[in-house]
Amino acid sequence: MSAGTLCIIRKGILVSLEAFVLELLSSFPHWLATMIIGAVPIFELRGAIPIALWTYQMDPISAYVFAVLGNMIPVVPLLLYLDPVSKYLRRYTIFDKFFSWLFERTHRNHSERFEKYGTLALTLFVAVPLPVTGAWTGCAAAFVFGINFRHAMPAILAGVLIAGLIVSAVTLTGISLLGLV
Repeated sequence: MSAGTLCIIRKGILVSLEAFVLELLSSFPHWLATMIIGAVPIFELRGAIPIALWTYQMDPISAYVFAVLGNMIPVVPLLLYLDPVSKYLRRYTIFDKFFSWLFERTHRNHSERFEKYGTLALTLFVAVPLPVTGAWTGCAAAFVFGINFRHAMPAILAGVLIAGLIVSAVTLTGISLLGLV
């Protein structure tokens, strides 16, 4: 386990989060497990594709398709319900303060890029396969910057498709390089 690996305690033993999730999903068909992993915010398709290719030995196209589908499952509800839920929660002082802080901080740190590049910035943000970027965070960014569903959905989908291609290429390259050693 590397220093950067997320860990949890399971039955008194420290295990990687990946091992825990794989154990939980061990009775599921591999295609469904890939979709579920793709839908989870910590993993998204950045975790689903490598797991599908390395652990489940899926073919690259199936791994890509199921990871993308799984990653897109939460997007529609998130885009549709983040605003009503936040409006409801803002009735309470603690949540109102939190959302005010979040919106002010986000606008201060990122508004210039989003105003200049609009939905293209959202697509690129989701497409970059790094931690804290992806469909879930893209939905939050669309909400904070007031990008409506009609524009946010295709931008996030495009970003997820691009990220899936990048992650697939990097993972397949890694598998090929390991085969040479």
